[in-house]
Amino acid sequence: MIKVKVVNRGHQQLPAYATTQSAGMDLRANLSEPVTLRPMERRLIPTGLHIALPEGFEAQVRPRSGLALKHGLTVLNTPGTIDADYRGEIGVVLVNLSQEDFTVNDGERIAQLVIARYEQAELTPVEVLDETARGEGGYGHTGVK
Repeated sequence: MIKVKVVNRGHQQLPAYATTQSAGMDLRANLSEPVTLRPMERRLIPTGLHIALPEGFEAQVRPRSGLALKHGLTVLNTPGTIDADYRGEIGVVLVNLSQEDFTVNDGERIAQLVIARYEQAELTPVEVLDETARGEGGYGHTGVK
């Protein structure tokens, strides 16, 4: 388990894992008043949280499955990436894909935060790539017989 420093400038409890094997921690809306999203509307919802990740780690902001299934609410830039050198407030870009208004209330669990390792790559220009059985097949190619 890694240690992540957090500053909570909001009034919500810190994110926590719901179970011992949960990959994500729930992020909560930190609002002074409810925010209503009309159908197809998107808004940046504040959390009040600022984090300092260790080098080599990122935080991913992902949708909550219950909000997506029951209300058509999702994170627009999913997964949203928080880089290790970012120190600003974590915001969640929510979009309402349903046909009905949805009101986000203060303290509501609106997204998940997943901490993950990453590697940086050095791109090396070449003239041709090695051949594979798949070749250039993509976008559903492997599922077609």
